[in-house]
Amino acid sequence: MKSEFNFLSDLKSKYNLKHIGDDCAVLPMSDRYDLLVTADMLIEDVDFRLEWTTPEFLGHKALAVSLSDIAAMGGSPKWALVSIGIPDSLWKTNFLDRFYSAWHELAQMHGVELVGGDISRAHERVVIDSVVGGEVEKGRAIARSGAKIGNAIFVTGFLGAAAAGLNLLENGQRFDPSMSTIIRHLLLRQLQPLPQVRTSILLQKYNLATSMLDVSDGLSSDLTHILRASNVGASLLSKHIPIDPATAGFPQGEPLKFALHGGEDYELLFTVEKENIPKAKDLGFHHIGEITPNIGVIEISNGNETSILEPKGYRHF
Repeated sequence: MKSEFNFLSDLKSKYNLKHIGDDCAVLPMSDRYDLLVTADMLIEDVDFRLEWTTPEFLGHKALAVSLSDIAAMGGSPKWALVSIGIPDSLWKTNFLDRFYSAWHELAQMHGVELVGGDISRAHERVVIDSVVGGEVEKGRAIARSGAKIGNAIFVTGFLGAAAAGLNLLENGQRFDPSMSTIIRHLLLRQLQPLPQVRTSILLQKYNLATSMLDVSDGLSSDLTHILRASNVGASLLSKHIPIDPATAGFPQGEPLKFALHGGEDYELLFTVEKENIPKAKDLGFHHIGEITPNIGVIEISNGNETSILEPKGYRHF
């Protein structure tokens, strides 16, 4: 069965589309800056369930996932459009007031202005379409296609908490401010993710990343996107994968699976030249492997044996 990634690849080839394939479209804007534009959809019962989230969490996440795309290309977000389809039953409540209150709280943190969108009646489920525009210095957008053999692979923060939080939600856990710190952390990583906008600006300041994207589908899948775009392979050390300590209470093996395949942590996955490894480490980023010539293949070693890591992150189809 054709995946969404195969479909998009075929579409790009069939119509000779030059501005798709990364986290954002990169378009000329001025002599100094390029325009970044991204679009994301959140669909009830596919991307979220109303019984385990709140309008505030949903408003935050609707913007956060798009801000993360801008960050993934080294840009600064500037404006946004939000369109939402909402059933009549929710229209009669304060759902939208609470949704937009949280949306604007996050927007103000990153200097983003709401410049338009649409509100429509949906028959059964909430549908949200988020578009965010930003800017990056001309020619400095960080694409997926820049990884080179010998580059080091880094990730900005801990992985697996969002997937663990989703697991808890699927098993009946619901957010309560009075719950334990660990459970609260896991649920918030899923319900209220933090886009790494300021971290991306730091990477640009030191000119570190040769390729980059955000960990939205899962490390195994997202690294595969870089490998395919750059025509390279990768080698990882499992002991260097930064597994979120809060997942330690899950059965043995699950925390590593969450970190490798879970997704929605929205940390940044990037590659750097060898000479920049010390700087990346000094900034607190996690060195997890290297880029190899074995095109499209991820090897992972536990120190004793090496195996092939198949991408098992989230797919819509």
